[in-house]
Amino acid sequence: MQKEFDAALAAIKPVDRSLAEKGQAHLDNLTKPQGSLGRLEDLALQMFLIQEGNNPVPDPMRIYTVAGDHGVNAEGVSLFPQEVTRQMVLNFLGGGAGINVLAETAGAQLYVVDAGSCGGGYDEHPNLIQEKVAPGTANLAEGPAMTQEQCLKALMLGISLADRAHADGVKVLGTGDMGISNTTPSTALYCAYLGLDPESMTGPGTGLDKDGVASKALVIRKGLAANKSAVDSGDPMEILAALGGLEIATLAGLILGGAKNRQLICVDGFISTAAYAAAWKICPTVQDYCVISHASAEPGHITAVTEMGLDPLLDLGFRLGEGTGAACAMYLVRSAANMYNKMATFADAGVAEATS
Repeated sequence: MQKEFDAALAAIKPVDRSLAEKGQAHLDNLTKPQGSLGRLEDLALQMFLIQEGNNPVPDPMRIYTVAGDHGVNAEGVSLFPQEVTRQMVLNFLGGGAGINVLAETAGAQLYVVDAGSCGGGYDEHPNLIQEKVAPGTANLAEGPAMTQEQCLKALMLGISLADRAHADGVKVLGTGDMGISNTTPSTALYCAYLGLDPESMTGPGTGLDKDGVASKALVIRKGLAANKSAVDSGDPMEILAALGGLEIATLAGLILGGAKNRQLICVDGFISTAAYAAAWKICPTVQDYCVISHASAEPGHITAVTEMGLDPLLDLGFRLGEGTGAACAMYLVRSAANMYNKMATFADAGVAEATS
C-alpha cells in the first residue's frame, strides 16, 4: 500500500504556468473592463491551467461526503451523541439533509462514504460507498487516534474515490464530512501543522457554551501532549494518524488524488480545510488544484486559511459541513467556466476596446 501511495504522490505535477498568458489574454479580451469579474476570472484561469490550456469544462461535478466517528467524543467535546453520525448518514441517503438540497441545486452528483462510522454496515444504496477502515478512531486525548496502517488505508481510500470519479469523467470534486466531534481533531491538526494555539483556535462546534469551549481546548491541548512525539516529528502523515480522523484522512487522500488526476477540488469548511492542510503538508503542489470554498463561521478557520496563504471564495456564515459550502462554490465554478466559454470578445461583439 505504501508503494501505491508513493506512486500517487509522484504523479502529482504542478500546473504549467506558461499557459497563463494565453488564458489571461482571452479573459482580457472579453467584453468587460479587464479584471472586472474579479475572483470569477481567477477561478476560470485556474481551471484553464488545471485542464492544460483547454477551455474550462466544469461538468460532471461530484461531492463525496465522508463519515467517521471519533473516540475523543468520550471527552464531552460535543453536544450530540456519537450515534448522530450514523443517523445523519441515513438522512443523507434519504435525501433529507442540507447537502442533498445544495448538491442538487448546484447540479453536482453526491456520494456518501462510510470510512469510519461506529457500528456495522448499512443497507446497500446506489449513492453509498461502504469502505469502513475501522468503526471510529481511538481517543486522541490519550494517544494516537489511528494506527499508521489505518491512516494510510484511509488516504488510499480517498485517492481511490478521486480515481473512481476521474474514470467517470468528473472534472470538479467537492469535499464533505460527517462525524460528531470532528471539529476537535481538526483543531488539533491545525495546531500541530501550523503552530497555532488551542485556546485561540477552538470553537463551539455543535454549539458549546463558553465553558464547554474552554474544556474542549484543554482536551485538544491534552491530545497534543499525549501525541508529542508525532507533533514534534513534523511528519505530516504521523501527525495525521495521531490527531486526525478516518474521514479527515480520506478527504486528504481525495485532495491528493484529485490533484493527481488534474481535477479542481472545492474544499469545504473547517473539517475539510484541516484535511487540505494535511494534504498540503504531504504534497504542497495540491494548492494548484484546490479552492477553499468558504470561510467557516467556526472560529479559527480564517486564522488557519490565512496562515496557509489562502483566500476563501465565499463568506456565508456556514458551519454545517457535509460539503454544503463546496456545493455553493460549484455554482461559481460553473459561472467561471461559462463566462470564459460563452462571453463575447470585443471583436465578436463589435465593441470598441478601451484606449490606453
